[in-house]
Amino acid sequence: MDWQAEKQAVMQQARCIVVKVGSAVLTNEHGLDLHVIKNLVKQLAYLHSKDLNVVLVSSGAVAAGRAVLREESSINAVPGKQAASAIGQSRLMHTYDQLFDAHGIISAQILLTRDDLSNRQRFLNARNTFSQLLSWGVIPVINENDTVAVQELLKFGDNDTLGSLLLNLVEADLFINLTTVGGVLGANPEKTAGATIMPCVEDVHALDLDELCGGKTSVGTGGMYSKLMSARRASQLGVPTLILPGKAKDVLIRAFEGEEMGTWIRANVRGISRRKFWMAYNQNVYGEVTVDEGAARALRSGGKSLLPAGVIAVEGDFMAGDLVRVVTADGDAVGAGLSNYSARELQAIMGRKLSDLMETNEPYFEAIHCDNLLIGAVV
Repeated sequence: MDWQAEKQAVMQQARCIVVKVGSAVLTNEHGLDLHVIKNLVKQLAYLHSKDLNVVLVSSGAVAAGRAVLREESSINAVPGKQAASAIGQSRLMHTYDQLFDAHGIISAQILLTRDDLSNRQRFLNARNTFSQLLSWGVIPVINENDTVAVQELLKFGDNDTLGSLLLNLVEADLFINLTTVGGVLGANPEKTAGATIMPCVEDVHALDLDELCGGKTSVGTGGMYSKLMSARRASQLGVPTLILPGKAKDVLIRAFEGEEMGTWIRANVRGISRRKFWMAYNQNVYGEVTVDEGAARALRSGGKSLLPAGVIAVEGDFMAGDLVRVVTADGDAVGAGLSNYSARELQAIMGRKLSDLMETNEPYFEAIHCDNLLIGAVV
């Protein structure tokens, strides 16, 4: 079907949606923009009344904390931002609690770090918690746990990434990203005057994001680049993304009632398995494996494992079972997967043919088995 028919069908049939809203939408120069937040909650309550399970990923804690402290220069470093987040998060959640309560809806706060989702047992526990909350008609409000996530391995980086990872956790049908612009522009506005919004992106993986997107926003950490990267992850899972102007009045209600606005980003026709999605996006990346062009072509054709013969370089200090990037000699991303060998072991056998490995009784013929490899992973 064409994208408009697809959009209508998804929005009519969706049972669970993840809505992400950023700091630039929720705040103004005085802190939290209560007018915007009140309108957002009203819209989510409306969708909730239509038997939709709604999961809200909300930024705004650091900005809210800044407004209370009003000492910008003292909270630019990491400890200051974490302290501001601790101050602002309680105020942000208190606001949501009061506003949702006015609509007869219970809200729940969940703060996550990447480690919460990378550990399989904790991931499953989180999934059970979300399932129970949604079955009770609760709207979970999610944010990154900024006060404890310091190391890069613990951080999602931005709530666009967190939102896209939650799609797998709650088995969502649609990802809605509320931003300060009307949608995805067809060209970089810093280079092309009069760039217009694309109503639909047919293939988000084909976009040149470096050329298309500008820098990050001043009060948030995302920008359109991270939103489109998250849309790529969602697309691989088979979930479409709708990017909407978050400050526009009743934008969610109007979109669900059929008004054309924003940018619809189509998903891959055949989504990947949820296991592969978890493997590629919830694990930390510990190294990089460079492959020759022949291996890259074979992997991209689908269903192939990476053999040591196709490996030409190994970087990092990873162990067997760790997640590694797979790239070409030019640095183009091929995918990501779980290595059967440590970095040292793979360096010792890279470039060797299958017949050589059979003679030396190596434990695996594959450097990365196809069952543990996601082609096109955005990591």
